[in-house]
Amino acid sequence: MSRTSGVFAASALLLLAVAVYSAMTGSIELGFGELVQGLIHGGNEQVEVVKDLRFPRIFVAMLAGAALAVSGALLQAVMKNPLAEPGIIGISSGAGLVSLLVVTLFPMLYFWSPLFAVLGGGLACYIVYSLSWRSGLQPLRLILVGVAVNATFTGLGQSFNYRGSYAVTSVNQAISSIFTMKTWDDVTILAVFGGLGLLLALPLGAWCNMLAFGDETARSLGLRILHVRLLLSAVAVLLASVATAIGGLILFAGLLVPHIGRLLLGPSFRLLIPFSAIGGALLILAADTIGRTVLAPAEVPASIIMTVIGGPFLIMMLRRDDRRPDKRRA
Repeated sequence: MSRTSGVFAASALLLLAVAVYSAMTGSIELGFGELVQGLIHGGNEQVEVVKDLRFPRIFVAMLAGAALAVSGALLQAVMKNPLAEPGIIGISSGAGLVSLLVVTLFPMLYFWSPLFAVLGGGLACYIVYSLSWRSGLQPLRLILVGVAVNATFTGLGQSFNYRGSYAVTSVNQAISSIFTMKTWDDVTILAVFGGLGLLLALPLGAWCNMLAFGDETARSLGLRILHVRLLLSAVAVLLASVATAIGGLILFAGLLVPHIGRLLLGPSFRLLIPFSAIGGALLILAADTIGRTVLAPAEVPASIIMTVIGGPFLIMMLRRDDRRPDKRRA
């Protein structure tokens, strides 16, 4: 077995193991045999409760994690910046704000909220991209602009806390990354829109690899740079927006997973994109499982777990970027 096959097999098996453990662990404890028998034959009330309440949050966590990680990989290719991530540069907060407005003002449009969230995510992406461009994308400028955009959209969303009980409930559901009370309807919405984004992203690895060679080289190979960047950005915004609309605001998944993928598999996006889907699902599911079991019966949001992990990782990446030889010569 090659190293690549081994990495993918180990990641998939680990994801399956964490999913099974998550299904068995919680306020209702189940053995593996009891869980399997209840799913196959039925008649077990505890298994039915787990199937209706715990399984949806497991699938939402996995789908949201896969979408966010793949979105981060695509954004890093488009912006030629290893620090680009939908949560850090404001795409997730823009999507969350618009999703919040739709859910609060027009609750009958809940199924279509991911599409409205794409508008907010696209607006944030456009603002960051346009303000970061100055004879080329500057990594530090992009991060600073992204932090400012993220703070602005987050503040606007939090202002809804002062508009009454219904709005407070809506904003908590829209921005919280606690997956409690997620339903099969949420899984369906995320699977439809997020699944579409993932299917669109998988064949884009070749274009991402060409962009990594630089604009001049990619153009000489026949790549239409502007069109490719717009397409990659649209898919990345779709994935991040859908994940935020259903799963809430979660930072650093799109930063951590692609970098781990590069360490294990190398820089090729043909491998990095599918690995990010598996690794993102594993990371967010693990964070949610830890959050709901470590202090049970209380729950720690997956976003807090990710912030504790991702904050130091971002600092490490910034320091590593500053130590690059081309940075020292500049």
